[in-house]
Amino acid sequence: MRAVVKCGTLTALGSLVLSALVAAPADGAVAAGPGAGPDAGAAARARADGTRGVARAAERAAAAGIAFGACPEAESLPAPITCGTVEVPLDYAAPAGRTISLTVSRVAASAPAAQRQGALVFNPGGPGASSMYFPMAAALPEWKRIAAAYDIVGYAPRGVGRSAPLSCKDPADALKAPTPSPVHPSESYKRERIAEAKAYARGCADHAGDALAHYNSLNNARDLDVLRAALGEPKLTFMGASYGTYFGALYATLFPSHVRRMVFDSAVDPDPRQIWYRNNLDQSAAFERRWTDFLTWVAKHDKAYHLGTDAEEVRKNYEKVRAGVTHEPAGGTVGPGQLQGVMLSAGYYDDYWAMRATALSEYVKGNPKPLIEQATPHPEAAADSENGSAVYTAVECNDAPWPTDWRVWDRDNTELARTAPFETWDNAFMNLPCAYWPAPRQTPLDVGTRPGELPPTLILAAERDAATPYAGALELQRRLPGSVLVTEKNAGTHGVAGGTNACVDTYLEDYLLHGKAPVRRAECAAHAEPNPVSLERANRLADPHRRLDPAPRR
Repeated sequence: MRAVVKCGTLTALGSLVLSALVAAPADGAVAAGPGAGPDAGAAARARADGTRGVARAAERAAAAGIAFGACPEAESLPAPITCGTVEVPLDYAAPAGRTISLTVSRVAASAPAAQRQGALVFNPGGPGASSMYFPMAAALPEWKRIAAAYDIVGYAPRGVGRSAPLSCKDPADALKAPTPSPVHPSESYKRERIAEAKAYARGCADHAGDALAHYNSLNNARDLDVLRAALGEPKLTFMGASYGTYFGALYATLFPSHVRRMVFDSAVDPDPRQIWYRNNLDQSAAFERRWTDFLTWVAKHDKAYHLGTDAEEVRKNYEKVRAGVTHEPAGGTVGPGQLQGVMLSAGYYDDYWAMRATALSEYVKGNPKPLIEQATPHPEAAADSENGSAVYTAVECNDAPWPTDWRVWDRDNTELARTAPFETWDNAFMNLPCAYWPAPRQTPLDVGTRPGELPPTLILAAERDAATPYAGALELQRRLPGSVLVTEKNAGTHGVAGGTNACVDTYLEDYLLHGKAPVRRAECAAHAEPNPVSLERANRLADPHRRLDPAPRR
């Protein structure tokens, strides 16, 4: 399942996204065919070819630079933000061959040139999310000091937005509603989803052709080095969130001498055995815990929501809402699938808790309007959503071997759904195209550096994060000697940098501005719990020209 990250105050700026075949591809190890084991020798040769290709591409990019100018209207980015493009090889083993253009955005550091520290590049995760909006952070008070020292740089990774966009099906299909979301699916429903997964995988191949295999995490890491060179930076300062931590870790492994400073916010478990099938199972289990955190909070504020005084009572009321929209979809469009999708955001971010609790509470009282407003699919977002899903699927399916026997998926997810029903099967069906993927599968790179090979890096993690469970941060620190882990205790919001936790933000600023970090590990108390707001009070406080819950963008 995609891990979408909102980094604190960056939430207001746009989406931040989070997260676990045939002919030999030029940029990774492959199996001889779908489901076969990878060839370690082929992996080594392919990666050596790719590394040489990166050096050539970076040399060209450094010479060309980026011609920044007014941003295209499609980006909806205001001045003083400027935009440009950087050319990267589609296939790093053939750097003189076909290239693709990645879009880049930037706002220059506000401090005098003598105080400038270079460019800070950000990736929000996904796979499939863009950070083109990131330079807007420079106008926020929380980012003022960082934006004084750094050019704030965003970009759209390969396949995303206007960067050689990838598509796998008609975006209008994403608007079909209502849809089911069974927690214990029938055999006939499973057969339907298998057919859909096969069709989706074929659609990706039909749309992308022979380029499909080149949408992968290794190439995202290689693209990052070409972007570094095009920006004129001898070494990279980078912040990756969620999935961005994974290919950031790949970058640190491949190019440790090119790293200046690197922040990993909400870390994916980089163990090759976890990429990506096991990571997704672990994520589903973690979402069950976080969903219970939400239910417990709702019960704590029963005076506001009247859904129950303990988590189980609130859960029963949620099931009543599920049954209600199953029998009669709210507004004709919000069925179980839409309900589950909008409630999933409560597992990612506790700043959605009050809105989601209000929607459930009002529905139980006979007013479905808030739920309809929050959960109805939006046509204007369909193309971006389909593009993000296509890139997510291509990257995760290309990155690693997946089980190709449906019986493995069925066994593992049936067992998991007994204890973690909230997200398990929706997550499994989202990833199921990887079982039938037509492009070559890689073997994941074994992330890690030798002591002293990499400058100190900063890992930020919330202890109860569901999208990237905390074990991933511990594993990443183990693999990057000299890295420092800052933990937000007893908190679960996905993406902790630049938000409402002053303790976390102080560590972030000290690291980015001064290169300072605590010794090995540090802890911060959790940020304040959300404030429950009744529907009546929310309506009084809300701008009358603004929806109660604007649909979050990716």
